[in-house]
Formats: sequence, C-alpha cells, structure tokens
Amino acid sequence: MLDIDALIKKLNDFREARDWKQFHNPKDMALYLSLEAAEVLEHFAWKNIDEVKAYVADHKDEIGEELADVLYWVLLLSHDMGLDVFDALEKKMKKNEAKYPVEKAKGSHKKYTEL
Repeated sequence: MLDIDALIKKLNDFREARDWKQFHNPKDMALYLSLEAAEVLEHFAWKNIDEVKAYVADHKDEIGEELADVLYWVLLLSHDMGLDVFDALEKKMKKNEAKYPVEKAKGSHKKYTEL
C-alpha cells in the first residue's frame, strides 16, 4: 500500500533540497500541471485506436513518466494550498454518482445533462 504522506514528504524534500519552492506559486504550478498533462496527450496525437493500442503496449514506461509528472504537480499543488486532494476526490465521486446514476449512465457516453 502506498503511503501518500511519505510520498508527499519525498516530493517536498526533493524540492527543498533544490530550493525550488520559491518558484512554486499556485499559478505556475497549475500551469505546469497543464503542460505535463499535454505531454501525456502527445503520446496519442494523430493515432487511430489501433495505433494507440500498439503504441501503449510499447511505450508504457514513457507514458508512465508523463503521468508521474502530472501526479507530482497535483500532489505538490494540493499540499501547498492545504487541500486534501483525496478528500476532494471522495466528495467529487459522490457528486458524480448522483449526476451519473448507473441506471441512466451505464454504457452511455452522454453528459449528465443529456441523460
């Protein structure tokens, strides 16, 4: 089981050792989160579904590194802002369960306003 507090401490220790916290304001951290998410998208651009499946099979490590970069920024940004991102995720899932009840949403890609 992953110890999230230990992981966040490791990320903070990495940042502190390099004196980078001075550059980490919420705006720039959110910007970098977006940039890293775009790097995930680069792996899939211009590929059809069959090409994506083949690409993923051969490039899991590279895609994993980009997803790790996204997680890095999510965890540090939420930590610095004093947000419990896991509590926020739980609350968001409850909202999603109400917006997308199984009996209406199962097998559908429609937005909740169209169900």
